[in-house]
Amino acid sequence: MERKESRKIRYWCQDETRLGLKTIERKRITAHGVKPIGKVQWEFVAYYLYGIIEPSSGDNFFLEFSHLDSDCFQVFLEQVSKHSPNCLNIIQLDQGKFHQSKNLKIPENILLLFQPPASPELNPIERFWQYIKDELSWNLYEELEELKKEVRTILTKITPKTIISLTNWDYLQKALTVV
Repeated sequence: MERKESRKIRYWCQDETRLGLKTIERKRITAHGVKPIGKVQWEFVAYYLYGIIEPSSGDNFFLEFSHLDSDCFQVFLEQVSKHSPNCLNIIQLDQGKFHQSKNLKIPENILLLFQPPASPELNPIERFWQYIKDELSWNLYEELEELKKEVRTILTKITPKTIISLTNWDYLQKALTVV
């Protein structure tokens, strides 16, 4: 009997986030009863950052797109497949329509694991997006390219250790040790 070559299994969490010129407002520390003051920009020009993170190692991969649809998601999956080519990549994601398009050609080394509907709290990458948006909060950008440059800088400075601390939840690791 021929034995199939075994591949390393990697567990990833995937999502997209919209980033734009509209100011990201966050809480600020002020004296009791004093409202925080900050300049706000209402420009509705944005782009999408597609990303995956591996909670156990902090490995990550991101691509910028102008919009959300199955064509962009197809390109993203193909690039993820190349990012980790010799592994079976199990990717947890939400049930967005474009994630489930019949036109998608899922690469052979990727298995999509859909989380229950309307449950973003189950996806560890959501905490990562909050971290990114916290870094961008109260900043004003004149042009979308300026924002993209800042996001790229933030992404290159984030260490695997930071990603692990944000996303490597105990219950997730316990579940993965059973597999």
